[in-house]
Amino acid sequence: MNFVAFERAKQGTGASRRLRISGKTPGIVYGGAAEPQLIEIDHNALWHALKKEAFHSSVLDMEVAGKTAKVLLRDVQYHPYKQLVLHIDFQRVDEKTKLHMKVPLHFSGAEESNAVKVDKCMVNPIVNELDVTCMPSDLPEFIAVDLSKLEKGSSLTLKDIKLPKGVAAKIRGNQTNPVLVSVTAPVVEVETPAEAAPAADAKGKGKGKK
Repeated sequence: MNFVAFERAKQGTGASRRLRISGKTPGIVYGGAAEPQLIEIDHNALWHALKKEAFHSSVLDMEVAGKTAKVLLRDVQYHPYKQLVLHIDFQRVDEKTKLHMKVPLHFSGAEESNAVKVDKCMVNPIVNELDVTCMPSDLPEFIAVDLSKLEKGSSLTLKDIKLPKGVAAKIRGNQTNPVLVSVTAPVVEVETPAEAAPAADAKGKGKGKK
């Protein structure tokens, strides 16, 4: 995925504010042997790009002054309540150095599983993205996860999925095989018998006074 940026000479709060008023978003590119580079991007084009999943999880081709560099999106600052991107950070990609990225998980096939089809269970994703390490050329846009084999009382863990070639999961903490998807059995409602009318209320009704 590619995008166009422009060199930015001025920095500071005032310069950034003027850029935003003119429909541009200030940004920076850092990493590698080169010095950090100040850039600006057309806000509307950036806003639409940020809505695409691939813009957040893929190696991007950034064109500046006729030259193309490979970068990763690292940080986005949004306005608290306006539809406005205040600032954006990119990191240069070294093709010979491994990346550490969060990659989205795309789940499919749950409706065809016995857990859902036969036992009417609920399938609940625990995580929607996975920390991975890989070379830039091996970075997947997403990881497909097939849920069609789920059974009642089971769960899907990291070891149950096949990662793309060259991609390794990065596990944090003490978990060695974290659960990615859980299966919850349907709740069975037990009907309670209707309460009998109190006998005391029935006594005396319909009887006249003596």
